[in-house]
Amino acid sequence: MSDIIYKIVPASLWQSARKKGSFDGAPVDLADGFIHFSTAAQAKETATKHFSGQTELLLVAIDGGALGTALVYEPSRGGQLFPHLYGALPLDAVLWEKPLPLGDDGTHLFPEMI
Repeated sequence: MSDIIYKIVPASLWQSARKKGSFDGAPVDLADGFIHFSTAAQAKETATKHFSGQTELLLVAIDGGALGTALVYEPSRGGQLFPHLYGALPLDAVLWEKPLPLGDDGTHLFPEMI
């Protein structure tokens, strides 16, 4: 399993996190008590299920290994193990961030992921 995990986030919310120096999570994360992430294999399904038709999104790649024991893989959708971070995301764990535009067919166009 790769240590790289991914977060789909509205660009405006991410800009606020950059100014603050850490990311506390989107509203759904704050409500659930942890920050939801996806593996490379899960990210497209996450985009379809939770971000369908949304524009102005970013795909953020994070070094999961840098998050220590606060990162836990827990069963979710259909029993799949999803990465959940119990705490704020320090921006020094971010590897890159890239736009996640919509294609002509209305699905998100993903950059290359590991």
